Amino acid sequence: MSSTAITCRKRRAAIFKALGHPARLRIVEELRGGERCVCELVDISAGGWSTVSRHLSVLKAAGIVEDEKHGLHVHYRLALPCVGTFLDCLGGEPASASKASGAAKSCKHA
Repeated sequence: MSSTAITCRKRRAAIFKALGHPARLRIVEELRGGERCVCELVDISAGGWSTVSRHLSVLKAAGIVEDEKHGLHVHYRLALPCVGTFLDCLGGEPASASKASGAAKSCKHA
């Protein structure tokens, strides 16, 4: 087995591991609707700032999301849009629950 194949499998495993928590799946589903400020992600999650920040760190380390600073605020977006397609294959909840229900809040800091 080549080292490239091993590296690829390790990266895939890291992605699946990062997606293995309902809160992180919820964040990914929300980001399918486009870039979001951390404050928006905190609003839609059941956790507080530190919990959301920790989940975003896991997603970022796996290469699923990327961030960009806008002044004092950090905005996140999907770095792997194909993750959304994968989630569609699994069925269930719509692409972005808050978008579908019209409950998405706009960022006060954009």
